[in-house]
Amino acid sequence: MSEKLYKYLREEVFPTPFCPGCGHGILLQTILRAIDELDIDIKKIVFVSGIGCAAWIPSPHFKADTLHTLHGRPLAFATGIRITRPDLEIMVISGDGDLGAIGGNHLIHTARRNLKIITICVNNSIYGMTGGQVSPTTPKDIITETSPFGNPEEPFDLCALVKSCGAEFVCRYTVFHTKPLKKSIQKAFQINGFSFIDVISPCVTHYGRRNKMPTLYDFYQFIIKNIISYEKAKSLNKEELKNKIIIGEYV
Repeated sequence: MSEKLYKYLREEVFPTPFCPGCGHGILLQTILRAIDELDIDIKKIVFVSGIGCAAWIPSPHFKADTLHTLHGRPLAFATGIRITRPDLEIMVISGDGDLGAIGGNHLIHTARRNLKIITICVNNSIYGMTGGQVSPTTPKDIITETSPFGNPEEPFDLCALVKSCGAEFVCRYTVFHTKPLKKSIQKAFQINGFSFIDVISPCVTHYGRRNKMPTLYDFYQFIIKNIISYEKAKSLNKEELKNKIIIGEYV
């Protein structure tokens, strides 16, 4: 990590609680790089998270005001902050289970209200912290702790959902696409409405080892082989999009 980012971190937290091979550390750095390059005072940002591995990115790592809230409720807390402190930037950082399942209703209605809140969904397609249960974004046929014979359900496209609810800015990248991901975070700060950034972040410990991707390199190879741009995906049918990871700006 660049030394210039050390000023944003609580040194007493390290070594990091993330598992070896977890993509969350890459995202942590990318968020801080985006803020540093924009020269935004981190004391003017409130970071809100729910429960799960992703929530550990801001809390306890960031040397800033953070709210580590109830499971599925970060957007409800963020809404309260937006109403009472319009002078502050608000960034929610939480996982796909927290935002898409337990907090699904809050996600829908926060997007519908189109409040100025930056939401980064750290999407590892599984409940990582609690042992690797199936989540709303787990791809079909993937083996998890609670789907030992393969997930029988189609995954939820959270970007499509949030777009349909009226969000101002919606995009998806992976932790391996650090430059476009950083630019999307910087763009979100300029948006006067709800911004949703879905970030694919590998979980080697609970997802990878059960699905023949036991290392971060294995995940990288899988993602590079299966990514497709949002523009190209528009011309493909459901069967052609099977197992594809759509990246880019939805709106």
